Amino acid sequence: MLDKIKRLGTETAVYGVSTILGRFLTFVLTPLYTHALSREDLGVVAYVYACIAFLNVVYGYGMEGAYMKYVSTLEIGDRKQVFSVPFLSVLLTSSVFTLPIILFRLPIAQLLDVPVQHQHIIVYAGVILLLDSIALIPFAALRMDGKARVFAAVKITGIALNVVMNVLSLFVFHMGVQGIFLSGVISSAATVVMVLPVVLRMLTRHLPRPLLPALLRFGLPSVPSGIAGMMIQVIDRPIMRSISGLAAVGVYQANYRLGIFMMLLVSMFDFAWRPFFLTHAKDPDARTLFARVMTYFVLVLTAVLVVLTLFLGDAVRWHIFFGRSLIAPEFWAGLEIVPVILLAYLFLGIYNNLIAGIYIEKRTALLPAVTFSGAGVNVIANYLLIPVWGLMGAAVATLLSYLVMAGMLFLMVQRIYPVRYEWARLTKIAAAGGCVIAGGLLVQQYPLALGLKTGILVVFPVALYVMRFFVPGELRVMAQLTRSIGLFKGRSTAPTEPE
Repeated sequence: MLDKIKRLGTETAVYGVSTILGRFLTFVLTPLYTHALSREDLGVVAYVYACIAFLNVVYGYGMEGAYMKYVSTLEIGDRKQVFSVPFLSVLLTSSVFTLPIILFRLPIAQLLDVPVQHQHIIVYAGVILLLDSIALIPFAALRMDGKARVFAAVKITGIALNVVMNVLSLFVFHMGVQGIFLSGVISSAATVVMVLPVVLRMLTRHLPRPLLPALLRFGLPSVPSGIAGMMIQVIDRPIMRSISGLAAVGVYQANYRLGIFMMLLVSMFDFAWRPFFLTHAKDPDARTLFARVMTYFVLVLTAVLVVLTLFLGDAVRWHIFFGRSLIAPEFWAGLEIVPVILLAYLFLGIYNNLIAGIYIEKRTALLPAVTFSGAGVNVIANYLLIPVWGLMGAAVATLLSYLVMAGMLFLMVQRIYPVRYEWARLTKIAAAGGCVIAGGLLVQQYPLALGLKTGILVVFPVALYVMRFFVPGELRVMAQLTRSIGLFKGRSTAPTEPE
């Protein structure tokens, strides 16, 4: 079992490199935006990209997950046929969806209440949607073929190009909001070009008729679920805009993005997790394996939550970007929401882990009930809490929605694919993390708070050890890893660069 978990960890690390570098490059845009745009203009960017996020789900209509399921089993057709059918289907429908966006850009902009001076960005948004959907199935093929390094290279290159174009458009050509969306078009087009070799290698004219209906039966039930899930991620922006205005949306977006450090872990794990559990679903020890993965995953996420909650607020104020802080001071008012967003991502990670049973048992029809419940909680909580708590109200709404989703999915999956999770160990992780965070928040206002929090941080691993969280095998592995980097040899060793 440890060998399988190590393989999962290796694949997670490879996807993680691309995810971390890619998301970091994207995250770099946040301080750039706060120093180059007004709060209102940043609010426009966040608002329109929230609309793009909704439509991304419609453009893909579950074909990515359906492709991954059917290419793992080859129940109908061969690998090329299972690739070609969803790819051509998405290409055709995305072209049909984008045409009216371009033709009716002004009425759409007015319907969305986009400020007059920015209405032309609707065309860019439509083109971005088309290009991103074209790359959807090729990226899934790279994941299922184990081409993690190629996947990483393409992702990083596309995102790096986007960052470079953003810098040029904002600080050289001074194009403002228009430059941000034009940069998105250029980077998405470059990504499509980079995945063309996958398309040319996999495309075939021999398409089995039963395959498309089978893919649609599997994928379409996930569309309402995907829309509801996307609502949870972005619906707070339009709601906040209607209640508090674009400036509040800009401040919220800048601080919400600080949760990227937790989102990185959740995203990189999810890239590796879905192919992993589909591959090992029929193993005799699959359920025991999945339970252990959950324990380790929650441990890592909780450790990151503790560290970021204690120190991220201080780091944001440091002048590390050419004498400037991570985000501009006029956006600091929203820093209090960051720990709540981090905790929300932790529950999203648990939700992603639990979804294995749904895919293994082909019960995707259950997902809409879960995600729409979460979305309903999110919308209601946003309307109730934003007028009272402002930005914090939106953050709490996000946390509540992911908590509800994880809880509901757990109850459903335990009925169709029961797994005996290591509840005692998970409880110890929660207890240790909660105590350390509480201690760090209590000393926040004291002199030398940074030093005090550093001392408190040590309590987390010590508490786990005292509570006998670690089993002997894990302690041996940790000792071996420690010795391998020379900590107990009286010397330092440089890690070997992976081939």
